[in-house]
Amino acid sequence: MAVSLRSRWVFLPLILALGAVTLYFLRLSIAHEAQPRPEDVHAPEPRKGPFYKNITDRKIAPPLPEYFPLAAKANSRSDLPPVPSWNQPPKEHVPETTRLYIGFTRFWPLLQQAVVSYIAAGWPPEDIYVVENTGTMDANKRGLLTVQNPFYLDYHRLTSLLGVNVITTPSLQTFAQLQNLYLSEAINNNLSYYFWSHMDVAVHSHEDREPFKSLYMHAVDVIRETQQPDYLVDEQGNKQEWGIQFFAYDWLSLVNVKTFADLGGWDTMVGYYGTDCDMYSRLSMNNLAQPVQDAGMVYDVTTSLDDLEILFRRRPKTRKAETRDTSDRKGGSYNSTIPSPNKSYFESTEEDERGGEGFRKLAAMLEQIQQDKRDDKYRNSWQLRQNGGEGEPYYYDPDGFEKALQMTIEVGTKINEEKWGHKGCDIKAAGLKEGDQWRVDHDHTFD
Repeated sequence: MAVSLRSRWVFLPLILALGAVTLYFLRLSIAHEAQPRPEDVHAPEPRKGPFYKNITDRKIAPPLPEYFPLAAKANSRSDLPPVPSWNQPPKEHVPETTRLYIGFTRFWPLLQQAVVSYIAAGWPPEDIYVVENTGTMDANKRGLLTVQNPFYLDYHRLTSLLGVNVITTPSLQTFAQLQNLYLSEAINNNLSYYFWSHMDVAVHSHEDREPFKSLYMHAVDVIRETQQPDYLVDEQGNKQEWGIQFFAYDWLSLVNVKTFADLGGWDTMVGYYGTDCDMYSRLSMNNLAQPVQDAGMVYDVTTSLDDLEILFRRRPKTRKAETRDTSDRKGGSYNSTIPSPNKSYFESTEEDERGGEGFRKLAAMLEQIQQDKRDDKYRNSWQLRQNGGEGEPYYYDPDGFEKALQMTIEVGTKINEEKWGHKGCDIKAAGLKEGDQWRVDHDHTFD
């Protein structure tokens, strides 16, 4: 049967449609075949670690100088300079307890300076308690750390020569934990109060004031003042309790054990900066007084005097006649009949004049050291001056320690801000009160 030309054209659209469909499915099939199977896909090889930092430019700090040469040569406490006669504590200890805690973690020269300056200002060595908070267990007591180790301290010099006590923490404590350790020690020893001091301070008595009293005896007077029946009693007969007595803020302070314990001590969740704001604000919120006292000069310092001998206030002899120190203070009393490695020093020096040129020179030197700290962009740069000790017991990388410390400080600061819903130290002034802890939202300081 013949098919007309017109009939042929009828099938053309159908043929084209079938071709298009076939082509479409053919392309899908080819594309699917081209896709790799999941099991055939290989991720790029990861860059394998560990990746070490470049520490080739890290330089070990030069060895620390000896800041107390007389102590380095001394065999006993009698080889050290005597406490100036005007600062000597009473031969019989005062009836009051005058325990002084000084915490230490890093940089031995500043701790030594603080301890020596308190002794020279009349504080009985047996009342000074250095709290070694280095995290190195008994390594310092056994003499296993070198002077370039940031956590080094001279245990022998502190105890045997200077005559102070050393308490070693079982592990590294934060500032707040250390404060609670002082409080716990006081409670366990049935103390009603105690003093504590920063280690980066140097002190001396007001030698140029009359009537004169040593820094130590002024501190004792403050204790006696707080024990008077009419202390902090107003005109209506209402008595206010006190929490802490400040001597140059808390560079040196006197703590009331009962009031601190009643408030629960320091908040250890706020380990470093901000924990003082929290503690002192809570004292204020609970109407606990925080008087400011003056016992002597207390300097906030960043380095040590070149020779701590200057704190004992001696001068070259100005007369030919031999003068001898006859002080019977425990330690630091030269006896010319006993051979001493420092014999030439004792024979060539004599006690200086109280409040004279030597005193003004000492005060100017300490004032300059304090000013240097104020001018330093990082006021605690002294903590970074030792970076040795690798291979010694309980070694901790100095740079790593500093980085971890700064991270811990930052976390504690944020915790304190969340606790009070406020940024800054003006917690009470912001309208907050006892009981608001962790119960308030962020205020405007977070905007």
